[in-house]
Amino acid sequence: MGKVIAVCTSPAKGTQKQNIGEGVFIEDFGIQGDAHAGKWHRQVSLLSYDKIEEFRARGAVVADGAFGENLVVEGIDFRALPVGTRLHCADVILEMTQIGKECHHGCQIFQKMGDCIMPREGVFARVIRGGTIRVGDEMKVVEDE
Repeated sequence: MGKVIAVCTSPAKGTQKQNIGEGVFIEDFGIQGDAHAGKWHRQVSLLSYDKIEEFRARGAVVADGAFGENLVVEGIDFRALPVGTRLHCADVILEMTQIGKECHHGCQIFQKMGDCIMPREGVFARVIRGGTIRVGDEMKVVEDE
């Protein structure tokens, strides 16, 4: 079980996201007001808080949302889960659709640190059932029924 540490959005692609504390997740669309929402397979991006903390321990000064992630969750290693995994948080159900992504080496984090964790550790999901997720909410991996 995990705990939501940050809910982040940005109004434009290619910009860092800001922690807004809570987000409205729209079925088969994404987070209301987020530039990456839409009818595609990468509606929501997630990063494990523990992986961000490891990166910070190496000297990176990064705020929540700096990698372009929508949800920062403590206690779940998303990278270890297979595509198709469902995640349940509050009323929202997310389904993982992609693990990692190609990094554009022009990102500020890569330029400063020579590395970026989003291409390796970030996962993407689509919204199966909408609702509101807030900082502090619990997230569970849905076991096969």
